[in-house]
Amino acid sequence: MLYWLSYCALGACAGMLAGLLGVGGGLVIVPVLVFLFTAQHLPTEYILHLALGTSLSTIMFTSISSMRAHNSHGAVEWRIVRRITPGILVGTFLGSWVAAHLSGRFLKGFFVLFLFYVAIQMILDIKPKPHRQLPGAGGMFGVGNVIGGISSLVGIGGGTMSVPFMLWCNVPLHRAIGTSAAIGFPIALAGAIGYAANGLMASSLPPFTFGFVYLPALLGITVASVVTAPLGARLAHGLPVGRLKKGFAVLLIVMGAKMLFSLI
Repeated sequence: MLYWLSYCALGACAGMLAGLLGVGGGLVIVPVLVFLFTAQHLPTEYILHLALGTSLSTIMFTSISSMRAHNSHGAVEWRIVRRITPGILVGTFLGSWVAAHLSGRFLKGFFVLFLFYVAIQMILDIKPKPHRQLPGAGGMFGVGNVIGGISSLVGIGGGTMSVPFMLWCNVPLHRAIGTSAAIGFPIALAGAIGYAANGLMASSLPPFTFGFVYLPALLGITVASVVTAPLGARLAHGLPVGRLKKGFAVLLIVMGAKMLFSLI
């Protein structure tokens, strides 16, 4: 029961962040799941894989809820979603295949570095200058590959990369956040399928898993996150998102430091 409550509480926080900040809840879901899975004594060599696969699976549902809320405000650029999705699907699925063959220690180190990168970006409020337009079909496919590939290695919906990219291409901030919620769905879908499929061959996985997806955590996080994501999306249109991101960045640094310490 304690773990079920923990999964629900985690889902509530992740859903709120996904809707409010447009960075997805994966940055919080993955490190907290690592802590919970370790406490549950799940197989050490697969803890990161299970955390990443489960995180992406939950984002499938969170992104739908958040996307609908942003779309009701007219904040989703569907032409961007359509153009970038093919590259997203290919990059994410390939990334999940690569992750399945990497050690948990390497994945943890990569995740820690990404956490620090995102935190520094938020604290310094680094935003690309909007001095170009969206690239053509080839460019969008390539960008989708990169966003999808990295997202699959860190278990996120890609907002930390897709939002700066769209800002660089002259997309207004609130529309970039709304569009990133929609882009998160193909990332999560391809990543969840990839981790589930590649984990089917792994030995010694605990009960209630489907490949590298831990079903109890998926259920608890999803139920809570679907409820809170629309609330976060509504708040995003009236709260100082920039200040909130800096506070969130401090949290990322704390979690990253804890994971780094466990590696050392």
